[in-house]
Amino acid sequence: MSETGEELKFIKEAFDTNWVVPLGPNVDAFEKSLEEYVNGFKIQDSRFKGDSNLKPETLKPETLAKRVVALSSGTAAVHLALLALGVGPGDEVVTQSFTFCASANPIVYLGATPVFVDSEAETWNMDPALLEQAIADRIAKTGRKPKAIVPVTLYGMPYKIDEIMAVARRYDIPVVEDAAEGLGSRYGGRLMGTFGDYGVLSFNGNKMITTSGGGALICPSAEARERVLWYATQAREAYPYYQHEAIGYNYRLSNVCAGIGRGQMTVLDDHIAHHRHVAELYQKAFAAVDGIEFHSEIEGMESNYWLSTILLDEDLRLKGEEMAYAKPIQGAVGGAAGVVHGSDAIHTDCEPNRNVEGLRLALSEAGIESRPLWKPMHLQPVYQTSVKSEAYANGVSESIFRRGLCLPSGPVVSDADVERIVNVIYGELV
Repeated sequence: MSETGEELKFIKEAFDTNWVVPLGPNVDAFEKSLEEYVNGFKIQDSRFKGDSNLKPETLKPETLAKRVVALSSGTAAVHLALLALGVGPGDEVVTQSFTFCASANPIVYLGATPVFVDSEAETWNMDPALLEQAIADRIAKTGRKPKAIVPVTLYGMPYKIDEIMAVARRYDIPVVEDAAEGLGSRYGGRLMGTFGDYGVLSFNGNKMITTSGGGALICPSAEARERVLWYATQAREAYPYYQHEAIGYNYRLSNVCAGIGRGQMTVLDDHIAHHRHVAELYQKAFAAVDGIEFHSEIEGMESNYWLSTILLDEDLRLKGEEMAYAKPIQGAVGGAAGVVHGSDAIHTDCEPNRNVEGLRLALSEAGIESRPLWKPMHLQPVYQTSVKSEAYANGVSESIFRRGLCLPSGPVVSDADVERIVNVIYGELV
């Protein structure tokens, strides 16, 4: 997190006015800032200066095509988007396998079945051809088409939107864009999260901007927003007492956290520019190294490079390889990950290669945190055994998972930090 000073002002305002609840002026203002941003009005845009009628404070909600609900997490946003689309028991929802579990778990919350689709090798995101095969096969086997499609902007990299959307239109299936990692990423100049019927954003502590924890759902209309907001605030009916005729959820973002978000919005463009700058440094540093490939954007796409990622060739030898998987991991890899189950096991049936784990340990020994890539959902034990799911795999995401590593990429990573990280990696090469 990179503080601007604005965060503390808005937090103090929340306490001073006693709005320490999941609604209030900060929530309203944060949602308005998000709506202006996703609809193409940058907060620091020159069009807002002077006497322009496009100032944020005078911009009328009815002029905005997309509406936003601020929520307690990106996971809540996925859940409410699927709920708004009528997903329920007996339905199937197609989602990307190569992603964090929050893209898939809400499908199960609703009693539906995840249908995992593997990746293509360029963006690492959902393979459009495999998506169409999966839909056709599900229709043939069940007599019903999937209820929704959930593609992901993995590590900030846009997916092949034109092709995915063409498949969705061909079968008339709504799309929920999981852009939790993709705030500020663009395809053809347009922001991720604005192409589908709904778009998911995350403001977790490690995202492009943060509200400590939090997320948002981009909605297609004011009516859709009101419906989502109703579900997010316990689905209460209009009586002088608490009357409930549907199951609701306590998913609204707090006014205190929204104050952090208001301040963070003023540095969003700076954060994106910095992440892209760090990615460029890594890309240049590894360009001449045989066996290390930096994952970079393709033509027409603009990644926020939420995380900079590399792939190591299986044949690349590193000094630290002998330490890989030498003993069980104690605790969680990756900072504040909450409670984890301990285990005496060292290996699973699908894990990063020895050179990848060896490099992670060498970086850790040097005080540098790196992380494995997301383990694909179709390879997760919970979705192979206790939870019903379907999978259409081509081996791409498994190969990338085995070979990949995430490098430090945040707004506090300096040029000198990148130079040090690269030098440690160079020093591990045999």
